[in-house]
Amino acid sequence: MDRWQAMRVYVKVAETGSFAQAGRQLHMSPPAVTRAIATLEDLIGVRLLTRTTRSVKMTEAGARYFEDCRRILADIADAEASAAGSHANPTGTLTVTASTMFGRIYVLPVLLDYLDRHPAVTGRSLFVDRIVNIVEEGIDVAVRIGHLPASGLSAIKVGTIRRVICAAPAYFERHGIPQTPADLAQHRIVVPTGAWTSPEWQFGTTRKTSVTVRPRLQCNTIDAAIAAAEQGWGLTRVLSYQIGPALLEGRLQTVLTEHEEAPMPIHVVHAEGRHATAKVRAFVDIAVAQLRANRLFN
Repeated sequence: MDRWQAMRVYVKVAETGSFAQAGRQLHMSPPAVTRAIATLEDLIGVRLLTRTTRSVKMTEAGARYFEDCRRILADIADAEASAAGSHANPTGTLTVTASTMFGRIYVLPVLLDYLDRHPAVTGRSLFVDRIVNIVEEGIDVAVRIGHLPASGLSAIKVGTIRRVICAAPAYFERHGIPQTPADLAQHRIVVPTGAWTSPEWQFGTTRKTSVTVRPRLQCNTIDAAIAAAEQGWGLTRVLSYQIGPALLEGRLQTVLTEHEEAPMPIHVVHAEGRHATAKVRAFVDIAVAQLRANRLFN
């Protein structure tokens, strides 16, 4: 095995923290991965990884070598891509991830537009309500809602969303408009289950308060909770993008806006930085432009 391939194996093991996972992603057997790392350590003359039965961690020297390997491999990939022309013409398969509802409503149209513009690319969407590790799961681009942890990923902010309380105008005509969070105790509350099951609703930015709500109706999907609110049955609390069209068309209206928590950012995230291939750069450019143009986020 040449040194370039051994470096590639080492980077994958370091990223995944697992010989077995690295082998699966590189289509190599675990013994072949082990031999590659051992060969590299023999060539360099230093231990790169500390292995136990439960974990694989980089040594101090291994961490420095890891950063150098990533830079060298990125430069090699950049040179090869430039020679092959892939930085000029998007090709291959592009995998994009986002949360389920946001992906369906706002990211899928971007992906369809992108595929229309670049017929040599095949698209794949992964819209799930969990944080996807884009390195381990082979994702090209992610659209993420919320504050991002520190990482080596490239992230471009495209807007913000709010957590809002809303109901239909007909509901407010019958039951009145709550003026403070405490007034929610006098209203019918609809909640989607899952991530929204907490009875504590938080309010405020610098001075935070919370209110314990007692829902009259629990729905197993956000769509169902929104539908109940649109039919004038009660109040619900959702993310602003989830009711964007209903707000614009007047089917729903928000209340207690002055008591809302701080907005959450939306980012377009990818792992390749300035060495991104044409398929990634082209999608990021389209996604950033279209999401920033959406007045529901900006």
